[in-house]
This record gives sequence, structure tokens and C-alpha cells, in this order.
Amino acid sequence: MASRSLFSISISPSQFTVLPSINNERRRLAIAARSHRLSRRKIRKRPPDRDMSSIVSIPELPRRRDSEESLLLDSRISVAEGDTSNTDVEGDRDTTSSIRTQPPPRKGRNLSSSRIKFYGVELSPDNVAVAMVYFVQGVLGLARLAVSFYLKDDLHLDPAETAVITGLSSLPWLVKPLYGFISDSVPLFGYRRRSYLVLSGLLGAFSWSLMAGFVDSKYSAAFCILLGSLSVAFSDVVVDSMVVERARGESQSVSGSLQSLCWGSSAFGGIVSSYFSGSLVESYGVRFVFGVTALLPLITSAVAVLVNEQRVVRPASGQKENITLLSPGFLQTSKQNMIQLWGAIKQPNVFLPTLFIFLWQATPHSDSAMFYFTTNKLGFTPEFLGRVKLVTSIASLLGVGLYNGFLKTVPLRKIFLVTTIFGTGLGMTQVILVSGFNRQLGISDEWFAIGDSLILTVLAQASFMPVLVLAARLCPEGMEATLFATLMSISNGGSVLGGLMGAGLTQAFGITRDSFGNLSTLIILCNLSSLLPLPLLGLLPRDSPDTLTKDDADVEMKSN
Repeated sequence: MASRSLFSISISPSQFTVLPSINNERRRLAIAARSHRLSRRKIRKRPPDRDMSSIVSIPELPRRRDSEESLLLDSRISVAEGDTSNTDVEGDRDTTSSIRTQPPPRKGRNLSSSRIKFYGVELSPDNVAVAMVYFVQGVLGLARLAVSFYLKDDLHLDPAETAVITGLSSLPWLVKPLYGFISDSVPLFGYRRRSYLVLSGLLGAFSWSLMAGFVDSKYSAAFCILLGSLSVAFSDVVVDSMVVERARGESQSVSGSLQSLCWGSSAFGGIVSSYFSGSLVESYGVRFVFGVTALLPLITSAVAVLVNEQRVVRPASGQKENITLLSPGFLQTSKQNMIQLWGAIKQPNVFLPTLFIFLWQATPHSDSAMFYFTTNKLGFTPEFLGRVKLVTSIASLLGVGLYNGFLKTVPLRKIFLVTTIFGTGLGMTQVILVSGFNRQLGISDEWFAIGDSLILTVLAQASFMPVLVLAARLCPEGMEATLFATLMSISNGGSVLGGLMGAGLTQAFGITRDSFGNLSTLIILCNLSSLLPLPLLGLLPRDSPDTLTKDDADVEMKSN
């Protein structure tokens, strides 16, 4: 009895009734835990998804937590809701990781490859602006034939006077480096490029508008033609600087593509203007052509808004803003640039070839006298002369192709020697046209003029390409753009001098609007004078142009 009393426990009825509920609760929790563990094991038995790009709805938990689940089963069950939220967070992290490891989307790549390209250059707003400015420069040749007929028929000028006005119109091209100094040093309304393009376009439109409605004398005509030439020359310098800025730091192929875009746009504009120049003059008159030409420079002003240029920040308050041409800062900068430029030009390896280029371009020519002869004597119409101009524009491209295909590896001295001799001989064929000997051979004046212009233009372009090559090679590193523009200005100066000398010879030989008795003598003398610079070929470098880089070749293509 004593042993039994040791293990006897008095239990009240209320306590006894609690025991079944406790056991049931424990059993229910154990079943829930077992079902939860089995469900998670089933999830782990699924094969892992190897596709990292797919999104897993219930991610796999780390392996190190398997033992913890068996040891802390009761505690995990008691916080089942917390586990669910943690699982969701981990799933989100895994999903984010899987998304990040996916290859980048190709949408942007497809868009960039689908952008329009021309000459290998993306037609971005900046490049469109550059191409349009060069196109305007080419298409402005629309008024060139109209100016010649206006000076001859409306103002009744002689060939010598026409040659003088034509030569003076090229004066703005002689100071191109000055325009570069101005645009770089004097921002206009906060912009160095955009504002000057707008101003150049407005100046060109103003000059041709005056030609269309108000000009009635040779002096006013010369002034307006000079203004139009100034607008083109200034816009050419500005857009050249834009091309240089975009090509800086780019690969050789990108730089070449930019230059090709410029050349192609200008050439296309020249061909378009050549096709319509003569027919418009014949159908509507020169005043109408001047009015149409006045609209073309406005394209330059319009596309200036496409130029991506940051506004120049003004100095802080209390500081002076040097924006005038007479300001000390601009004058000091210009002086330093001129000293540096002269220091480069006076070097013998630059000065002597430059002297040859100037003398080679300064030989007289008889273009104005031949224009009067073909229109007043032979009766060539403006439409026919427009077709001849179209042929010469295409022939100019053929001349470039002739040089690039066959003459690039030939030494410069040999190129100048051969092309000058052949050019002199072929230039004498104009005497056949003046004398009428071509008609005795059964060749009409029109066909002979077209063939003669075609051959002479191809040869002239092929002979002019070495000038550009030589000018590009003479530029030292660090002064390429400025010195190249200076050398081209010197070359243009020689051409202007040659035109003025031709005007003087035309006047001396008594060639007028209706008198062409000494025209053959003038042609012979002008052609023979082109042989005078040949003894100075020793001023040119001896090496061949095959050491040129492609950038130099692109510069020469653009500068033509």
C-alpha cells in the first residue's frame, strides 16, 4: 500500500477532461508538420530549371537549412507565416538575379542598325545640317550662268569687264582663315557655329534678292556678287570647323565617311544646278533665276537649328565679356595666330612648294572671251550651255576618279609635268572651234564644244588634285586646318590674279562683244603661259604621294 500511495495522484474531473484536447492538439500539429515537410521534399525533387531567363514561382531554399528544418521543426511551424514571407523575398531575389544574368535586350541594337545612313554616316541632326550646307554650296551654281548672261546682255559689258567682276567676286575666298578666327573667338548671341550659319544664309539671301529686283549697274552688281561670295565662303569655313570637330577622335573610316558625305552633297548640288541653270534662264530670264537663288541660302539658316552646340556661358558679373572684333582679347589671339601661321609658312619646305602653287594658278586664261564668242558668234543658247555645264560637272568627278585610280602613286613632279603639257596641247583645240575647222571635218560646233569641254575638264581636275595633295602634305601637325585654309587661299589668290591678267590681255588684243579677230592669238598665248611654271618643278618635294594617309586624301576630296 505504501508503494501504491507513492504513485497515487489525485486527479480532478476537470483536469482529466483536458488531457484528450492536449493530445489531439499535439497530434494535429505533428500531422501538419509532417505534411509541410513532405510538400517541401516534393518541391526539392523537381528537376532544376536550367533556363536562367525563366521566372521560378517557388525558389529552392539553400541546402544548409535542411538540417535546421528537422531540428527546429516545431519552431518553423509556429512561425509558418513568417517563413512564407521570407520565402517570397528570397524568391524575388532569385528572380532578380536570373533576370540580371540574361543577355541584354536587342531592341536598342536593332534600332541603331535601322537608322538611315548615307556614305556610311548616320544621318543625325548634326550630320544632316552639314550635308545640307554643302548641298547649298553646290546648288548655288544655279545663278552662275545667269550672272554671265546678265553682265553680257543686260549690262552690256565687254569680256574684259566681265572677267574683272568675276575675279573680284573671288576675293572673300582669299581670307578664309580670318573667318575661322572670328567664329572661334567671337561668339555671336552665345554660339560660335549656329549663329554664323544663320547670318551667312541671311546675307546670301539678301545679296541675291538685290540682284533679282534692284541692281541696275555694274558696280552694284559687283557689290552684290561679292556679298554672295562672302556668305558662301564664311559658311564654308564654319561648316568645315564642324566637320573637323566631329572627326576629331574618330576612327579613320568615320573621318573618311564624313568627308565623303560633304563631297557627295556638294557634287549632287552642283549637278542639279547645272541641269536647271540654262533652261531656267532661257524660259524665265535671269531675274527669275536670281529670285530662286535667293531662297537657297535660307536653307543654311534653317538647318542651323539642327546643330548641336552648347551655348557659350557668359562671364560672371563684374567681368568684361570680350565679344567685339576690336577687343584686346580677340586682337591678341589673332596676332598670336598670325605669328604662328607665318612661322609655319616661311619654312623652306612649305614656302617653296606654296610659291609654285601660286605661280601655277596665276597663269592667264580666256574663259570670259570664249563665253562671249560661243554665245554671240556661235549662237549657243542658255539651255545648251547648261547641258555643257552638266557635262563638265560629271567630268570633274571623272577627273577625280582618274587621279585616285591611276595617278596617286605617281610622283608629284611627274604629274604636274605630264598634265601641264597635255593640258596645253588639248587647250589649243579651242582654236579649231574659233576658226571653224571643226565644221570642215563634219563636226558641229555643239558637239565639238561638248567633247572639248569634257576632255579639258577631266584633265584639269586630274591636274588640280596634286595641288590639294601637296597642300595637305605641307601642313605641320597641330596647324592642319588653319594652314590648309591658308594654302587654299593662296591658291585662290593665284587664280584671281590669272583671271585679272586674262582680262588685261583680252582688253589689249581688242576683243569685245562683237570683235573676235584676235581670239585665237589670245587662246594660244594663255595656253603657252601655263608652261612657264614648269622650270620651277624643283621646288616640289621629290617623294611620291603614296605616303599619304587616307585622311589627306579625304581632305583633298572635300577641298575640291
